[in-house]
Amino acid sequence: MPLEDGDPLSPGGRQVNGEVSGVPPLPGMGEPSLRGTTAPGGSRTDVMAEGWELGPALGDGDVTPGGAPQRAQQPEEALMTELSELVQKVVKSSSWWERHGTDISILACSFLLLPAGFLCLRSAQAIPFLAGVLTLGVVHHTLTVKGSHLASHNALTESKSWSKVWAIFFIELCSAFTVEQATYNHVKIHHGYTNVIGLGDSSTWKLPFLNRYVYMFIAPLAVPILTPLVALDLLRNVEWKAALRTLCCMFLGFYCHYWLLLHVSGFQSPWSALLCMLVTRSLLAHPYIHVNIFQHIGLPMFAADRKPKRIHLMSLGVLNLPRNPLLDWSFGHSLISCHVEHHLFPSLSDNMCLKIKPIVSQYLKQKKLPYNEDTYSSRFWLFLQRYEELMVHAPPITELVGIQ
Repeated sequence: MPLEDGDPLSPGGRQVNGEVSGVPPLPGMGEPSLRGTTAPGGSRTDVMAEGWELGPALGDGDVTPGGAPQRAQQPEEALMTELSELVQKVVKSSSWWERHGTDISILACSFLLLPAGFLCLRSAQAIPFLAGVLTLGVVHHTLTVKGSHLASHNALTESKSWSKVWAIFFIELCSAFTVEQATYNHVKIHHGYTNVIGLGDSSTWKLPFLNRYVYMFIAPLAVPILTPLVALDLLRNVEWKAALRTLCCMFLGFYCHYWLLLHVSGFQSPWSALLCMLVTRSLLAHPYIHVNIFQHIGLPMFAADRKPKRIHLMSLGVLNLPRNPLLDWSFGHSLISCHVEHHLFPSLSDNMCLKIKPIVSQYLKQKKLPYNEDTYSSRFWLFLQRYEELMVHAPPITELVGIQ
């Protein structure tokens, strides 16, 4: 049903420092396993997060092989269905430019800025040289974060063949990671089990052996080095053809960057070129790490056998940050100010997430569901003050009574 002007909009939970309060934690934590799921090299997984975006969110066993409903939809499933219908209307009425063109243009503009960035590094003067570093740093993160994220969700194009091509280009060539593992870990696990302990709880971002200041201020500088090392280790879990393709793409991406610094930017020493690569590739590494922990960790966590339905899982376990011109360009709206919308409808582009944001926020508030929002600075100080609790110790499991 359509949303009516004047309907009361009341939040479905009080927020304290960006967290939903009034949810009693349960002591203890289980270690759920991902039953029925195989590694990326296999062929089966029970969670298909990409299939949830614009259709009715039915529970297991809700539909017979012939497609007839076995039972009436539960209230939670009806909510997701209703919201999906509202979003579907917006998507169908949107042009190709709104669905894909805007984000493709941002990526294209980033490519066009590459020559200017490399040429600015030829200057012996500080201002042009720093402009080159800034340009290449922003372009690198736009391609590796925004481009890879959109490609992993097939949000750049409606063609399956081109989606595969763009995924290999942005994830493997630009980001030095393997498509199969990136898609499996992010799309199938993180999106399928958002804030479920042991699965999609963002634990891959936790390094409990580091203290808060090292983690928040120094560790992000190592992201350009750690990313390919982690990718190489994960190649053991994919087929040899995929591993060989990834190795070739990784080498080509690194060598092209290195060659351009030597022959276009005029670096005389290999070490100076490698140092410039490290600086530009880590320019926005701090907000990249911060955003990944701010938007999930510290929010309610669930056990695999007690997780709520999809609309509650995403409204409770995902948080939006305010819009920021630099981060909006480099990371995309779906990772900054529209993260809730992205988790509910993951195959939509950044621009479409921004377009449906008023509808999603109004709907969740109208239905008395949480719509978590907080500022970057507020989350930053929260993590500095409660680092041990949020990033070192295991989070308590949340039990929500009366919604399952």
